[in-house]
Formats: sequence, structure tokens, C-alpha cells
Amino acid sequence: MKVKEKKQQKHWGSQKEHCIEKSNNMTCKYFSQIIVFYFLTILIYGCGIYSFSGASIPENAETININYIKNSADLIQPSLSNLLTEALISKCQAETNLTITNKSSDLLFSGEITKYEVQPVSIQNTEIAAQNRLTISLKINYRNNLDSSLSFEKTFTDYVDFDSNSILSEIEEELSIIIVNNLVEDIFNSVFMNW
Repeated sequence: MKVKEKKQQKHWGSQKEHCIEKSNNMTCKYFSQIIVFYFLTILIYGCGIYSFSGASIPENAETININYIKNSADLIQPSLSNLLTEALISKCQAETNLTITNKSSDLLFSGEITKYEVQPVSIQNTEIAAQNRLTISLKINYRNNLDSSLSFEKTFTDYVDFDSNSILSEIEEELSIIIVNNLVEDIFNSVFMNW
């Protein structure tokens, strides 16, 4: 009998050690998770407000006003102002937590289209252009009413090349959308990505 008791004690002893070791591992794992959580919280909220799109919104900014982008180009494409304004509003709504307003705001965009032109590029031996280039430029005035050092006035330009055999009126809207999306991305990155 004594032999069996000793075996049981060894058996119980090893289970006890296993439970204590498991408990210590769980405690260490729990504390490491807490440390990681606090580290990530500090990282995310450390320098202003962070949105999961990667945008770094200025601290305390809650509202944004995006004025209608007027068309002052020599050649006017009628729907371009609307397209640019709506694309910028949509981008800010989708990728920030800012409230769009028409009143006084923390952040303000205003601007105008300064260039809308088609130029030949890639001239062939026959002196006929193989491709044309549609270029759009706009001047953006960004005002940060919370930190004026972040405000700027800047011109953004983008273009798309297309086959010279294409009829512009048939592809103009598609090309304009491509350029507008690129311009809006550039504007957004300049303001919210600190590039």
C-alpha cells in the first residue's frame, strides 16, 4: 500500500506543478496582451486622430467645409466642377470622421480649375500625333483654422494620354473621372497624410 500512496503523491505532485506552470503562463500571456493593447492605443492616438484609412486628422478637428470648385479654365468642361467637388466631399466622408458643413469649420477647402486642355504628344514621323494628352490643373486653398501653419495654397495637375484616333467627346467623361480621382487622391494625401 505504501508503494501505491507514494506513486499517487508523485502523480498528484506533478499535476499540481503543471497547473501552477499553466497558471503562470496564462498570467504572463494576459499581461503581455494588456501591454500590447496599451502600446497600440498610444500609437494610434499619439499624434492627432487616426482613421483606419491611414489619414492623420489634425487634433481637435471635427468639421470640414468644402466649397464648390469653380471652373476658371479657358476651355470649360461643364460637369467638371461638380465632379471635382463631389469627389473631394466623398473622399473626406469615406476616409475621415469629420462632419461636412457649409458653415464655419475647423478645416476649409476652396479652389478653382485653372487648366483643362488637350495637347498632342508622341509625334510620329508623319508629323501626326499618335497620342493626345488631356491635362487638368486646379488651384486648391486649404485652410486649417486650428493650426494655420498647416494651411496652404497649391496647384495640382494630372493628365491622361489617349489614342489620337479616339473621338474626345466619346471618352472625355471617362478620362475626366480618372484624372479627378488622381487629383482628389493627391489633395487628400497633401492634407491628411502629411506627404
